[in-house]
Amino acid sequence: MIEAHSLTKRYGAKTAVDGIDFTVRPGIVTGFLGPNGAGKSTTMRMIMGLDHPSSGSVTVNGMPYARHRDPLHQVGALLDAKAMHPGRSARNHLLAVAATHRLGAKRVDEVIARTGLDSVARKRVGGFSLGMGQRLGLAVALLGDPSTLILDEPVNGLDPEGVVWVRRLARSLAAEGRTVFLSSHLMSEMAQTADHLIILGRGRVVADAPVSEILARAEGDAVQVRASRVVGLSRLLEAEGATVTPLEYDLVSVTGLTAPRIAELAAAAGIVVHGLTPVTQSLEEAYMQLTRDDVEYRSTEATR
Repeated sequence: MIEAHSLTKRYGAKTAVDGIDFTVRPGIVTGFLGPNGAGKSTTMRMIMGLDHPSSGSVTVNGMPYARHRDPLHQVGALLDAKAMHPGRSARNHLLAVAATHRLGAKRVDEVIARTGLDSVARKRVGGFSLGMGQRLGLAVALLGDPSTLILDEPVNGLDPEGVVWVRRLARSLAAEGRTVFLSSHLMSEMAQTADHLIILGRGRVVADAPVSEILARAEGDAVQVRASRVVGLSRLLEAEGATVTPLEYDLVSVTGLTAPRIAELAAAAGIVVHGLTPVTQSLEEAYMQLTRDDVEYRSTEATR
């Protein structure tokens, strides 16, 4: 479990992380989202003891990371896939890390097999593709069989098969009762992988809820209605306090009334309704809606 309390990090006059509170629980995959500059990487670095909070605290499995006697058994982290000596082979890199926790070659070979590195295990990592580097970083994270995994952009550089593999790996680790905390910019992948989301905007938590709740919150109560006498129905719905937006000659979008209430009003007025469809947003649309005021770098196209 990861717990943050009033966690804050300042760099001079800039506040990168601003008094955030959150809990990452075991048994589920928790996604960590936010625009560039929102404070995600800084937060992950503070969890791992690489940056010290200006105030507040963050613990992993009940204590700060630096106080764990055998941290590799507690937390496996992938923060920088390039953090390895380019002249070493993948296997030798893993052996060197394993030696810090008295882990033998058997465990190294197990994680090599689990991460699909068998064919390149004895090759120098300096020649690895970004995707292979990610797999090696994941192998390091798994080496100590930790109860908590912290993965920053684990699918970066992976091909479609690799992306699916990371998704299945994350979900299987959570199913084993582990804490899985991962970030990604691929919204479609996060929608299929995460059970719960923590979303940052300008260093503050703007959402901390299950994926289903975040989608429902963003959707609001919009309903698309297709009807035979759509103009008359629109006037009737507006009289009930709804907001009606025309979409096609017989199709409108309605907010402020539920689908059952719309159907009741139409039936009472003798208006035939051909379709009532609650509007379903993607996770990407919900994310954009939640963070639209927190984007640090905005293109000119995005403002038109």
